[in-house]
Amino acid sequence: MSVLIVTGTSTDVGKTIVTASLAAAARAAGRTVAVCKPAQTGVAPGDPGDLAEIARLSGVTRTLELARYPDPLAPDTAARRCGAPLLTMADTVAGIESLADADLTLVEGAGGLLVRLGDFTLLDLAQKSGAPVLVVAAAGLGTLNHSELTTRTLAAAGVPCAGLVIGSWPAAPDLACECNRDDLSAVTGVDVVGSIPEGVSGWSAERFAANAAGWFHPDWSARRLG
Repeated sequence: MSVLIVTGTSTDVGKTIVTASLAAAARAAGRTVAVCKPAQTGVAPGDPGDLAEIARLSGVTRTLELARYPDPLAPDTAARRCGAPLLTMADTVAGIESLADADLTLVEGAGGLLVRLGDFTLLDLAQKSGAPVLVVAAAGLGTLNHSELTTRTLAAAGVPCAGLVIGSWPAAPDLACECNRDDLSAVTGVDVVGSIPEGVSGWSAERFAANAAGWFHPDWSARRLG
């Protein structure tokens, strides 16, 4: 089993759509894919969460959500507010290992790298599992600082960074976006390995799956996904 952890430089940068894109691209390459979302927040019991969107767009049917809390907050805070037990590292590792029969298991975090999922962060999980981390970044102002902070933290912890992906590339990029696309690799020392066009979450599953592989660098895809 190959595991790839997906984090973001902050919330709402496109982690779920990037995860769906990775899953669709890997499936197009003939690999079996499973997706784990350790902690889902801001979604009521029984309502569709991030995994439902990933499954709809990518066609992946093997998904696992370990904890769900109704408030749209960091998972540890949301758990305390509703009186639920905190998610543990042991339960999360066991959940990921239960998907070991898939060729590729994608693990989507919540918020950024150091957000507490329970009694641990996504960085702790990456250290424990030895899995590389793919960083989803915004396109506009602020992304250089956020991206360098995230990649420096990974490097300091000895966790391999699998690359940067721009989570939503605008149809009409402004000057900041255009400059950031060139500068992200320079300031972080990490390759930008993909870019997802804005608005693709509204596409049909067929159109999404047919185009997803083209949003990542082919050499990177061959190593990580195919």
